[in-house]
Amino acid sequence: MAENRILSHMLAGIVRDYGEPVMIWQAGTLLGTLLVAWLFARLARRMLDSRRRARHEAVRFGAESLHKALFPLLGGVLVWSVQTVLDDYMSTSLLELALVPLIGIASIYIVFFIARRSFARSGQAHAWLSISEKLVSVLVWAGMVVTVLGIQDEVLRWMASVRFRVGTAHMTLLSLTTGLVWVCATVIFALWLGSVYEDRVMRAHSIDANLKVVLSRLGRALLLLAAVLVSFSLVGIDITVLGVFGGALGVGLGFGLQKVASNYVSGFIILIDRSLRIGDTINVSGLQGQVTEIRTRYTTVRGLDGIETLIPNEKLITDVVQNHSSYLTRGYAKAAVQIAYTSDLDRAMALLVEAAQGVERVLPDPAPAAYLVGFGSDGISLELGFWIEEAAKGTAGTRSTVNRNIWRLFNENGISIPYARRDVHLIGGLPAALGGAVEIGPDRAAAVASAPRVEPPCEPGTPFARDASAGA
Repeated sequence: MAENRILSHMLAGIVRDYGEPVMIWQAGTLLGTLLVAWLFARLARRMLDSRRRARHEAVRFGAESLHKALFPLLGGVLVWSVQTVLDDYMSTSLLELALVPLIGIASIYIVFFIARRSFARSGQAHAWLSISEKLVSVLVWAGMVVTVLGIQDEVLRWMASVRFRVGTAHMTLLSLTTGLVWVCATVIFALWLGSVYEDRVMRAHSIDANLKVVLSRLGRALLLLAAVLVSFSLVGIDITVLGVFGGALGVGLGFGLQKVASNYVSGFIILIDRSLRIGDTINVSGLQGQVTEIRTRYTTVRGLDGIETLIPNEKLITDVVQNHSSYLTRGYAKAAVQIAYTSDLDRAMALLVEAAQGVERVLPDPAPAAYLVGFGSDGISLELGFWIEEAAKGTAGTRSTVNRNIWRLFNENGISIPYARRDVHLIGGLPAALGGAVEIGPDRAAAVASAPRVEPPCEPGTPFARDASAGA
């Protein structure tokens, strides 16, 4: 009885037509149709390849599955069309059987394409994505086997007979499975639409970079919310219960998730007011680096040492942030130096200007300029001012090169950099200055006694005399 029930579907037609001339006609028609489908699929692949070369890696990653789906999909459409036309003239059991694997395999690769376009944004497959693809493959192949055997009605009746309760709701295995399928399908479809929408927005040239990020994330969030609401309605869940959930979520945000909510709100504020852009070099709380990514919860900053730091967006709103890339990419730098009073001042200033010329990243306009800052106790203070291109990348290396050029040019042209000089004046004789703390021999004492006394340059008791005495 069970064997007759199984053979009463597709397999019965194959057994009936086996060995008949109509089977040869069906086989020839099937092969010809698949050949035409293969040619169309090859042409479609070439057209898609010419369009995807300029696309980012994630699109190319998903297009591989789409290419694999083209042949079975086109083959299924053509076989179904031919089977519909020939059904009134001859038996089409072989064509009907061929439709099952063609449509099933095409469905598998289409699901792969949508999933990869939705989740593999960086061009890399996540671990769970591979597991889900294997699960989809198993389910689709099981469905194809059930369809070929013709026992899908019995399987559906058995699933509907398995009943259980979830809270106060009575559910069956069929309703639960159907609900999960609808939820997954709508969510994945919404994520795929969000991915396509984000790709379109990010490729727009007339929209600011920060506004692109805001629009893409808002669009994906709204599409995902709509998908969840639609899937709940299809399953039969009353969406008014989300009002209670929304109230509880608001209370949770008010007490336990203040920082998280603040970071998300701050992220949207940063993206909307465009105070920071990707590529800007900023300094916040002593950390200097380049903004590489602005997320809704945090901002990624790559430091000058190459280490990436995640900074909460709230910190970028409440703390002082120095943006080195806001308006000017150039920066002003100085090099200070002293020369001896006996040096040629004009020559020294000309050498300072020459030291900055030809140095990498030093701008010729405005030209480097030397200034006389003042007259110090040890020498004449000079200063060289110059502008550095792309100062956000750092100025230490450029200033070091300029200082080395100054040192070389001064040495070559006899410009001396003075040492610190201190004059010490002794009040009274040497023994009086030492206060008897040091004993000297008779010969040295006689020499000191016979030496003429040196008068102090200032009156005893003045601050200078006291300082010199203390220093002695």
